[in-house]
Amino acid sequence: MLEGKAVIEDTDMPVKMQIQAMASASEALDLYDVLDCTSIAAHMKKEFDTKYGSGWQCVVGSSFGCFFTHSKGTFVYFTLETLNFLIFKGASYLI
Repeated sequence: MLEGKAVIEDTDMPVKMQIQAMASASEALDLYDVLDCTSIAAHMKKEFDTKYGSGWQCVVGSSFGCFFTHSKGTFVYFTLETLNFLIFKGASYLI
C-alpha cells in the first residue's frame, strides 16, 4: 500500500464511494507502474462497473482538462501521490 494520503479536490459522491475510489486507486498504483495511467484507469473503471453497475468513466494523469456531464452523486476528483484521479458515471445530456 502507498504511504501517501489522497486529497479530495471536488466531489458529490457519498463518502463510502469516495473511500472505495481512493482504495481502488491505491491498489492500482500497487499493481501498475505509476506511468501506466491507462492501466490504472482501466482497473478503477472495471472495479466500479462491477460494484456499482456499468457506465463509469475514469481519467488518471498528472495534467488533463475535461468537460463532462455526470449522474448526480457519482463524481469524485482527487490527488494521490503525483497523479490526479477523476471518476464519474456518465449521464445523458439533453439540449
